[in-house]
Amino acid sequence: MKKKTNMQIAAKVVTLSVSAALAMAPVAVLAQEAIDLSKWSPAYVKAIAGTAKFDTVGDCNKVVSTDHAGRVTYWYTGPADSDPEISRKVDAEFWLAFKAAYPNIAVDAQNIVYNDLLDKFRVALLGNAGPMVVRLQILGGVEFGAKGYLQELKPEDVGYTSADFWPGAMKSVTYGGATYGIPTNNETMAFIYNAKIFADAGLDPETAPATWDDVVVASKTIHDKLGIAGYGMVAKQNAGNTPFRFMPQLWAYGGSALDENAAAPTYKTIGLNSPGSKAALQASYDMYVRDQSVPVSALTNTQGENQAPFIAGQLAMMIAHPSEYAKMVDLASKATGADKAVADEVVANMRYGLMPSGPDRRAVVFGGSNIHLVKGEYVDGGQDDMAARALICMWTSPEWSTKLAWVGSNPGNLKGFQTEWMKERLDTIKFLDVTTSMLPNGIPFPVIPEAPEIMNIIIPDMLQNALTGKMTVDEAAEDAAKKVEALLSGL
Repeated sequence: MKKKTNMQIAAKVVTLSVSAALAMAPVAVLAQEAIDLSKWSPAYVKAIAGTAKFDTVGDCNKVVSTDHAGRVTYWYTGPADSDPEISRKVDAEFWLAFKAAYPNIAVDAQNIVYNDLLDKFRVALLGNAGPMVVRLQILGGVEFGAKGYLQELKPEDVGYTSADFWPGAMKSVTYGGATYGIPTNNETMAFIYNAKIFADAGLDPETAPATWDDVVVASKTIHDKLGIAGYGMVAKQNAGNTPFRFMPQLWAYGGSALDENAAAPTYKTIGLNSPGSKAALQASYDMYVRDQSVPVSALTNTQGENQAPFIAGQLAMMIAHPSEYAKMVDLASKATGADKAVADEVVANMRYGLMPSGPDRRAVVFGGSNIHLVKGEYVDGGQDDMAARALICMWTSPEWSTKLAWVGSNPGNLKGFQTEWMKERLDTIKFLDVTTSMLPNGIPFPVIPEAPEIMNIIIPDMLQNALTGKMTVDEAAEDAAKKVEALLSGL
């Protein structure tokens, strides 16, 4: 599925409306105050936005000279056809900017589908045919670091400091006392709902459900009164969308996969059969089986399958990124006739709220992606260390970690929150402040090599076993806990 390099396609891409902000001209660097995470709030994020300027090319030139000649191969999950157009434009702008900064470095970049990247990377490594640099979902890197495929890599290696990145994100790239990657973006989602559907069902149209118990009630009320799906449940097996939407519910009820929600996790205690985990699973069972208030296709749905019914006014609630609003605007712009009127009404009534809380906490997955440097013996053609570091420096800079996360995430480099581009994002992207404010409630997935198996296979299987009636809720939770125990013991 190799594609043309992004540099090859970039010349055909129309320049962003914010092209002036994306210009590569050197800028003066202002003195920056340290970011105080203890003050984190929508107001604080808005207050620091636009307070500092950065010279990306100048900073990266200190790490790798801009006259370096070489090549770099890069695999990542970039914009898909279903993403807003601006995501594709910014991606193309990056490759143009990298070419301008490092004209003598040839780039072969492959944009690989999210659900295919891990398997493709595993196979390539077995044949010593991997890329020099790879950007993986936040729970993917530890597997390859533990197996010895990745070089040690920390922010200091490309001109930054570890303090420039969110502590939870640095935790996700630390294994066995070694750091093997750098965060590129941090994702926290929010709870999205249609205010008109709420009003039509007799619910408060301007207030998101406060708790997960409220979600269950609201979903049933909407289904019973309006005959449409209330909550956009996602329960597909072997898909990252599933744990990103179920784990916040499980943590809120006091459950856990291991002890990842503890202040100092050991990843040795199994929590899937705890009372809190079973309560969360019961809530999902109640919506799917008892109330039948979620799409029957939830067992095979990813978030992508929720978009069409939501824009058609046939789905009331779902969990998604800030980019979901831009996606709905895009879908509405392409609708025609009666569908256009409905879609425009949905966009006008789209609301973002905090993730529902539970008896234990309010929680969200601390997601995102990390960029990694592959050891040369596993790279097709060998490693060009300097070319790879030049790419990593630019990708994780305050400037580009902000731009590349334009509608879908938050900058991995905390200094990105101080840039003019963050200010523009806050001014132009509706509801971005809501998802950004969820960062302190973020919980990373367990930082162990077995995390992808637990999150993408065992937990979705637990959901499927309960929702299909193959097992009771209690049996499904106990079965999942036993599978985790066997996995961790090497059985």
